[in-house]
Amino acid sequence: MDEKVLPSLGNTKPHLEKLTLGITRILEASPGVTKVRIIEKEPAERHMIASWELKNDCVMPEDLKNFYLMTNGFHMVWSVKLDDQPVPLGCLVINSIANLTQLTQSAVYTLPNSPTLEDLDDEEDEGNEDQPEKPHFDSRSIIFELDSCSGNGKVCLVYKRTSPVAKESKIWFLDRALYWHFLTDSFTAYYRLLITHLGLPQWQYAFTSYGISPQAKQWFNMYKPITYNTQVLTEETDYFINKLDPSKVFKNKTKTLAPTKRGGTPQPPVSQKGSSGSSSNKSSSASGNPVRK
Repeated sequence: MDEKVLPSLGNTKPHLEKLTLGITRILEASPGVTKVRIIEKEPAERHMIASWELKNDCVMPEDLKNFYLMTNGFHMVWSVKLDDQPVPLGCLVINSIANLTQLTQSAVYTLPNSPTLEDLDDEEDEGNEDQPEKPHFDSRSIIFELDSCSGNGKVCLVYKRTSPVAKESKIWFLDRALYWHFLTDSFTAYYRLLITHLGLPQWQYAFTSYGISPQAKQWFNMYKPITYNTQVLTEETDYFINKLDPSKVFKNKTKTLAPTKRGGTPQPPVSQKGSSGSSSNKSSSASGNPVRK
């Protein structure tokens, strides 16, 4: 399927403006931001969605289905200018239907007696009142990858297999240590999180117990999300605030010589080696044993 890259978003089509909720203009007005680009994708056809549901024995959520009928995937990137060179920073991705593939065991681990993903399941770590039951790598859950997060983890559409055709789904984040973190109940809620966090690096880790990395926190401080409902930026803020005053740190410490009483030019002190030496000898002779004549 053909994809069109829109280099400039000044004349963005109305449906793309609605799709991005207007953040393109916000980014373009932010200091240092450059090269805000969106890859335009054609809408998916209904038979593509029906084929996906039939192949995976799952019913696609209605909001995700409507999203694909508007655009078959989403890809938006933006950069910042450092030393007059654009450096990629933000990335917003929703995989197309063809790339909405099931997360399965890698072929690398198909050797006899090799560990499998099912071995990582922790039966004691179940759901509670605040969060639903965590996904499982075995047949109890069906997992599809929505976003690879540039290698920092995976955002997944997770079904709970309660019937031959799975219907109930939620959005979870699988970190690089293969731990699960709940994000949202619906695709619409997740998409709003993706947009409002501007696709900043590692933003999904803000919804984990250990938070984002110090480097990512610096980017968050510079380009704060539109809405932010965690305390990750309010904790340990002293570590990220420069309290040094350059005017005091680099202040000239050279002392100015005071003028003499006669108003003449101040002269540097003259070294008095002889007087100091004689005085020291007198003091030494006075305090020590008497000198023999």
